[in-house]
Amino acid sequence: MEDPSPLTEPPAFLFDLDGTLIDSVYQHVIAWRNALAEMEIDLAVWRIHRRIGMSGGLFVSALIRETGVDLTAEQAEQLQKAHAREYLRQHGSVRPLPGAADLLATLSERGIRWAIATSGRRATAGRALGLLGLPEDTPMVTRDLVRHAKPDPDLFLAAARRLGVHPSATMVVGDSVWDLLAARRAGALGVGLMSGGYGREELERAGAYRVYRDPLDMLEHLDELGVRGGAVIDP
Repeated sequence: MEDPSPLTEPPAFLFDLDGTLIDSVYQHVIAWRNALAEMEIDLAVWRIHRRIGMSGGLFVSALIRETGVDLTAEQAEQLQKAHAREYLRQHGSVRPLPGAADLLATLSERGIRWAIATSGRRATAGRALGLLGLPEDTPMVTRDLVRHAKPDPDLFLAAARRLGVHPSATMVVGDSVWDLLAARRAGALGVGLMSGGYGREELERAGAYRVYRDPLDMLEHLDELGVRGGAVIDP
C-alpha cells in the first residue's frame, strides 16, 4: 500500500551570532564608539546600538548620513579595522547567552541541521566558537564569504547552501530587525530573540513569527517551532 503522506524534512535553523548566541552587542557598541572617537566623530551610543547587526559598510553609510561627516573610502576602511581591534580588546568580557550551547546541542541531538550566519568577519566571529564549545569546522558563514551582509540575504542564502537545504525550509533566528529583514528577503521564516536589545513589537513588525527572551526561552519552546523530541514518534 502506497504511503499517502510523504515524509517531510524537519526545519533547519540559521543563527545570527552577536546578541543571539553570545552576549556581545554592547561590546560592539563600545568598540564602534571608541573607533569613532579616534576619528573625532561624535555619535550617540543609542544610535550606534540601532545599527548593530547590519554590515559595517552600511553602518558607515548611515554614519555619514546622520553626522554629515564625509569619509573617504580609505577612512571608512580604517574605521572598520579600528572597530575590529577595539572589539577584540573587549572580547574577554563576552559570554554565551543563557541556553545558547544547550540549544545548539539539543538541535544536533535531534538531527536538526543548523548553521551560524553573521555580519562579523571571521577574525572576530571565529572566537565565539570556543565560547560556545563548538569545533572549528562548525558551519559558519561570515562577512568575508559573501558579497553583501545584512540586511541583504546573502549570509542566510549561503548558510542554507552550506547545509544543503532550500532557504524556504529554514528558520532564521536573530536579535535585530536587520536579521529579520534579511530572513524575509531570503524567503525564510524569522524567529526573534530579545537578548540583543530590541523589543517584541519591533521584532514582530520586522517579520518574526515567534519571539523569545533568549536562547534558553527558545529551547524551552522548541515544540512551537515544529521541533519534535528525539524519542517522540508521531502516529
